[in-house]
Amino acid sequence: MNKEDICFMSALEMREKIKTQELSSVEITETIIERIKKINPVINAFCTPTFEWARETAKKADEAVKKGEKLGSLQGIPTSIKDEMPIKGIRTTFGSKIYENYIPEEDDLCVSRLKKAGCVILGKTNMPEFGHHGFTRNLIFGESVNPWNIEKSTGGSSGGAAAAVASGLGPLALGADAGGSIRNPSSLCGVFGIKSTIGRVPLYPTIGLLSEIGLDQYGPIVRYVKDAALMLDVIKGSQHADKHSLPDQNISYLENIENKPRKLKIGYSFNLGFVKALEPIIKEKILDSVYKFEEFGYSVEEVKIKLKKPEYAFNIIFTSWFAYDLKRHYKKWKDLMSPTLVKFVEAGSNYGVLDYFKAMDIKKKLYEEVCRYFKKYDLLITPTMAVPAFDKGTDGPSVINGISVPPTGFTAFTFPFNLTGHPAASIPCGWSNDGLPIGMQIIGNRFEELLIFQVSNAFEEIAPWQDKRPIFN
Repeated sequence: MNKEDICFMSALEMREKIKTQELSSVEITETIIERIKKINPVINAFCTPTFEWARETAKKADEAVKKGEKLGSLQGIPTSIKDEMPIKGIRTTFGSKIYENYIPEEDDLCVSRLKKAGCVILGKTNMPEFGHHGFTRNLIFGESVNPWNIEKSTGGSSGGAAAAVASGLGPLALGADAGGSIRNPSSLCGVFGIKSTIGRVPLYPTIGLLSEIGLDQYGPIVRYVKDAALMLDVIKGSQHADKHSLPDQNISYLENIENKPRKLKIGYSFNLGFVKALEPIIKEKILDSVYKFEEFGYSVEEVKIKLKKPEYAFNIIFTSWFAYDLKRHYKKWKDLMSPTLVKFVEAGSNYGVLDYFKAMDIKKKLYEEVCRYFKKYDLLITPTMAVPAFDKGTDGPSVINGISVPPTGFTAFTFPFNLTGHPAASIPCGWSNDGLPIGMQIIGNRFEELLIFQVSNAFEEIAPWQDKRPIFN
């Protein structure tokens, strides 16, 4: 097996080879570190590598195997962590100059669970400042670029994580999603990512009111659907410190992923009743992909779901959060903040309490509308993004298919399901004419992560994408 094949191996295959010592964790980790050193200067996915720690952890993983000790479910598997999640003793910046030299004194709970499961942490991945936008650049580390075309954006805010996985810089990445930040870069970088039901993965500790607004959820970004199930099995489960966290369902997503439902009613939409514009190539690839589900005997039809004013609600809630959380830093740090984040803070500062509660009322009505939809259908399918990867250095397209769109226009299909809290995944489903990945979003009812995994795994079996790899000169 050559080194590149090792780097693009699934986490599950790595786990089996580590267990048998056909390949050691040290060998796998060293091979991936070598690739990171070669490719990261091109794509800027990792912002804070932790290679020596990774080597030490890999060595301990192999020793545990040789001693016949009980192994964690991620024993020896290389993993990256978005720079949003604190790791004890490792610089965590949130992409902000404010926290440029911050060294946490405790682990994020998800990080703690991953460590307990035996994973090898390769380092922190890049993000926009406080995850505020659908691109990945900041004033500390610069911009992450798309491995399929380095003149294009990774999307965001988990862009470093998605670019790393797509480039073979580790099979697992922990991302976060408050408006599409897992699904957006997964779509643009050609990988699989899932945002669970709000509360499925606990958030603790967090800075400010991140966990209070009920939008954000941590989750896996991977190349293989089963790897996401493996990872989510580890990080899910309640934590009293996060009052929104859900009790565990006491099921393993991985162990049940092959149990395809016999009958499903699937609806799809290209506008959700409000999306203004969509690139034709996206519609073409989604339409071709969604009807593949008929091969399993599933019913598929276009639906007229109508979500009203989600942009209005999302913009008020999201920008008000930044305005409140950053008010104590704003005067001192304004000139060292990302210009787009400054605009968010200023916009959020102009809303009043009645504006906020109007947004919360819309959020409530959006949730009710999606719940009505799921009384008739088992899944909802949409494009993940309205465009393939856009140019790096930009804030996203202002015109799509000849139509002017708001700043949320390119990610209009993702943020509504942060407002409603429903689980949603992005799965690769095709390529644009210039070779850029396209993602299909699969949305489930509350608590239906397993169904999303089962259907995504079935789709992967009939439309695999892992044979393509980015080429770096």
